[in-house]
Amino acid sequence: MPSSALRPGAADALLFDLGRVVIDIDFFEVTSRWAAHAGCPAEQIAVRFVRDEIYHGHERGTVSDAAFFANLRSQLGIDITDEQFLDGWNAIFVGPMPGIAPLLARAAEKLPLYAFSNTNQPHVEHFSPVYADLLGHFREVFLSSTIGLRKPDLEAFAHVVAAIGVPAERIVFFDDLAENVDGARASGLQAVLVRSTDDVAAAMQALGI
Repeated sequence: MPSSALRPGAADALLFDLGRVVIDIDFFEVTSRWAAHAGCPAEQIAVRFVRDEIYHGHERGTVSDAAFFANLRSQLGIDITDEQFLDGWNAIFVGPMPGIAPLLARAAEKLPLYAFSNTNQPHVEHFSPVYADLLGHFREVFLSSTIGLRKPDLEAFAHVVAAIGVPAERIVFFDDLAENVDGARASGLQAVLVRSTDDVAAAMQALGI
């Protein structure tokens, strides 16, 4: 949904993805750190990395960190320790998305804000204290590894909508992945594809925030 389709007063709640919407991420930082630990080219790791069912299970909280890292060890063909995997894994977070903090602060004065992220427990333990101020704008943060459900599944959005307690059509959802935006729309939410913070700002302006 382009921001031009939004109207003032059309939302009772705003729901934000975290990665590349609120917190900037860079997977190159991950592969570079792993490559440094393994003594191999980062490009070799990048082309072998696959978001497979083990990855998805880790995000749902059904696959342990040890099992996830063991799968990566085999998938990537590198023999590094769990601690070295974790070091690289958490290097993905590179700071707040430019300009998002004041937008969230402004929006929180008008509407309740929530977040919904496909993530895993090591990432949660890392970003929660580092970005506590930024995350403080949200009344609740829904995490796939806690609720056992991932975007773009309809069950995931249904769970979040029920927890927010607002009709789906009165929630505006922001995400940087088209598949998640499509899943949100299929679940009845209004949804905005975010390519930069400018898209969030335009949507907020259209909503009269």
